[in-house]
Amino acid sequence: MHLLKILERSWYGATLMQWALAVITLGGVYVALSVIQRVLVKRLGAFASRTVTDWDDLAVEIVRRTKPYFLLIIAVYAAARVVTPSSEVARVLRVISVIVVLVQAGVWGTGLIGFAADHYTRRRAPGDVGTRTTIQAVGYAGRFVLWVLLAVTALQNFGINVTALVTGLGIGGIAIALAVQNILGDLFAALAIVLDQPFVIGDSVQVDTINGTIEHVGLKTTRIRSLSGEQVVISNADLLRSRIHNYKRMELRRVAFNIDLGFDTSSDKVARVPGMVREIVQSQPLTRFDRCHLLTFADSGLRLEAVYYVLHPDYGTYADIQHAINLELLRRFQHDHIEFGFATRTLALPSIGAPVSDAPETLPT
Repeated sequence: MHLLKILERSWYGATLMQWALAVITLGGVYVALSVIQRVLVKRLGAFASRTVTDWDDLAVEIVRRTKPYFLLIIAVYAAARVVTPSSEVARVLRVISVIVVLVQAGVWGTGLIGFAADHYTRRRAPGDVGTRTTIQAVGYAGRFVLWVLLAVTALQNFGINVTALVTGLGIGGIAIALAVQNILGDLFAALAIVLDQPFVIGDSVQVDTINGTIEHVGLKTTRIRSLSGEQVVISNADLLRSRIHNYKRMELRRVAFNIDLGFDTSSDKVARVPGMVREIVQSQPLTRFDRCHLLTFADSGLRLEAVYYVLHPDYGTYADIQHAINLELLRRFQHDHIEFGFATRTLALPSIGAPVSDAPETLPT
């Protein structure tokens, strides 16, 4: 009876029995949530290691990043269902709960941003240092914005008027943006290059009059190793405003070349040349013949245009094939006594003793 009276004695608005039940509830809920977290991390981690999708990996990361203080605040609220706290205690508990929930949201958001950045880097650019650096910078900026938003939310929940603060931050942000607009332009251009990927490290490109290979994509500049050997540094914003020819992504190369025959070449020999070109081109590996026609009469002779495709984008492969075609054409023409055309100029002079006209001579070409 004496113990029952002690347990029923009121203490801070609740009996000792209620306080004991609250403590037991708090400890039980916290231990149960901790055990569930560990089991989920273990089971989901084992399941995620056997799958190829990333959603289960993200779920494991979220569960793993759930902090003990977040589990504790849930247990405290469960205990508060047994013991009704006073208004002052409830107010303090609310403030602590807001801080804990926002911090936990920041931890989850940071993990989500980091997971997305790591996933993109592993899938899109595993060996691209420049892309990895850009993604990391974007991740840092995203984390910064996230924590700023959470801080503003916390101040607003505490009854602080954040309108003036947000306005000041907006005006300050505009001033800073105007001061560093070129840097920000290059930074956003780097982000566009990383996400859109008009080229990657190792691609052979032409930018305006610059031909070379992409060596590095940074936050502000892109570096190209030109064909002549020097390194060309171009700002990312200027690069995206230029016409970019990406030769690395060519599936095949179209080749057109002219063959000039002398004007005195017989029509029979001219008619044999297209078939000759077809045989020579088709005998080369990685080629597809398109056409060969006598299209025009040029200053240098009868001009035939031949077109074929190299089924490989490499320039060296094209050069080897064209070299072999030219050599075989030279051998065939020499064997069949077909003369190449060349530019000539005929000058008509009056014979000796003939009257010279005052009119200017016409010099046919």
